[in-house]
Amino acid sequence: MPHTRPTTDIAKGGLFNIIENNLDITSCVASNSSAAPAALRSNWPPGASDLTVVEKDNTMSGFIAKTASQLDVNAKIVKLDAFRYLQQGGDSFDFIFADPPYELGNMEELPKLVFEKGLLKEEGWFVLEHTRRNDFRHYPYFRTERHYGTTIFTIFINREELKTPAGE
Repeated sequence: MPHTRPTTDIAKGGLFNIIENNLDITSCVASNSSAAPAALRSNWPPGASDLTVVEKDNTMSGFIAKTASQLDVNAKIVKLDAFRYLQQGGDSFDFIFADPPYELGNMEELPKLVFEKGLLKEEGWFVLEHTRRNDFRHYPYFRTERHYGTTIFTIFINREELKTPAGE
């Protein structure tokens, strides 16, 4: 598929293993095209009934819609820039996954927007895929990070005790 940077099978497997063993998901949003088809194909979380995918590229959003339909997954496809979607606020989710381009210059704004706009339900997770160029360990709501080669998944949880960054 054009315009993608596929996440390795090892990284996807590791992430979905963490999710499956730690989180009960009923509503989910994925931002970026390469994440949604992978989740839909092999690791769609059990019990998840509501998927919102934010993808501004028409080709990718069409591919995601087709994949969701083939797998009988109810997916709402939002054709919009992820930052604009987050800035609008609105729905709150159990789980948000963001897989932005690694070279995105303002990636550090993503966790801030998710929490400022109240997009996570209490105990909801925000998982951000990135590389070593970004370090989110001192951000509010940071819980942990997992490394899979050059891929890092940083996990934030909407939990009161994590609201104050570590070290403060």
